[in-house]
Amino acid sequence: MAPQSLPSSRMAPLALLLGLLMAACFTFCLSHQNPEFALTNPEKSSTKETERKETKAEEELDAEVLEVFYPTHEWQALRPGQAVPAGSHVRLNLQTGEREAKLQSEDKFRNNLKGKRLDINTNTYTSQDLKSTLAKFKEGAEVESSKKDKARQAEVKRLFRPIEELKKDFNELNVVIETDMQIMVRLINKFNSSSSSLEEKIAALFDLEYYVHQMDNAQDLLSFGGLQVVINGLNSTEPLVKEYAAFVLGAAFSSNPKVQVEAVEGGALQKLLVILATEQPFTAKKKVLFALCSLLRHFPYAQRQFLKLGGLQVLRSLVQEKGAEVLAVRVVTLLYDLVTEKMFAEEEAELTQETSPEKLQQYRQVHLLPGLREQGWCEITAHLLALPEHDAREKVLQTLGVLLATCRDHYRQDPQLSRTLASLQVEYQALATSLSCRTVRRGYSAELLGSSTAC
Repeated sequence: MAPQSLPSSRMAPLALLLGLLMAACFTFCLSHQNPEFALTNPEKSSTKETERKETKAEEELDAEVLEVFYPTHEWQALRPGQAVPAGSHVRLNLQTGEREAKLQSEDKFRNNLKGKRLDINTNTYTSQDLKSTLAKFKEGAEVESSKKDKARQAEVKRLFRPIEELKKDFNELNVVIETDMQIMVRLINKFNSSSSSLEEKIAALFDLEYYVHQMDNAQDLLSFGGLQVVINGLNSTEPLVKEYAAFVLGAAFSSNPKVQVEAVEGGALQKLLVILATEQPFTAKKKVLFALCSLLRHFPYAQRQFLKLGGLQVLRSLVQEKGAEVLAVRVVTLLYDLVTEKMFAEEEAELTQETSPEKLQQYRQVHLLPGLREQGWCEITAHLLALPEHDAREKVLQTLGVLLATCRDHYRQDPQLSRTLASLQVEYQALATSLSCRTVRRGYSAELLGSSTAC
């Protein structure tokens, strides 16, 4: 009898159940044969546990005994937890990924340790031992530094004595330590004292000139009224007092605008011109001329007052005196400096493109060149070419050059000047030829010297 077939409504659930059972069996078989296809990886799942164990081992290693690494001159691999002595050279080997260490060279090791060595008496050190050793290193460095400071201080005390002790010793020897200001005050008081002899006054002025060369000291002399005392010394009846007072003033005026202004306002310019215009010893006039030059240079206001007071006439009379050739050369040099100062001021204004700078305005009020032409300085400077000294001739020629635009007509009409210039040309050509010949005899070429004259 043929079996009866099951209805289709009951066959569908049975087929679904059978499919699920077969899938489960297939998955179970694969998981046992190939562990790689398991749903969970036992290696990944145990990673965190391994890291926890390593961290715990490191913590325990810090508290436990550390093995000391003994470096040599060759690179050696470091194991985890090994203590490396101070001064060792440590590196990371990029090929193996391991840390390596070795001893440094002897010189570098000594420089790094500065003479200190780690005394290793045992094979192992704890972390506490290492910390205490490092603390001792720091304490030792501080102690050594303090010892060096104390030694240096002791050496300084041995070589130098305290200022209080020196003052005490000087007081016992009747020697007083004074500043420049105190010394200048004492010298002015000695010079201004009526009880001081002529020799003491001259000595005071001589010493004072040494100090006022410094700009600050000259201004200090002005601050306590000493400058006016020296200016008043120009009125003395003693020629030596006038001479050394002018000597001090010339040193104080030099390149010191503040002192120059106060000197002009204090009447120094008039007193200097009076001494030059009257009968005085040559040495006194020489020092007074020095003071006048220091007062006029780089000070257009004083130059303008000089012209108003007839300074060019005074200098003309001085140059024309017999035996005053030295003073004449100094006067010509002064005139050359005054003319070139104004020229340089104008050139500076052109370079800076300033229409009316204060400095140029002051120099424009100094009408020096017209005054020189009116007072006959064109003729005076031309006659000074007859001086025998080469240095004097050079300075006179420089002055003639700057006066050429003003004195051109006079120079052309002066036959004596033409003869003098021609004579000087022949003289210096012969001198140049002689020098060239001497140089050629010493082995140099005449062509190199640019001389075509036969020797």
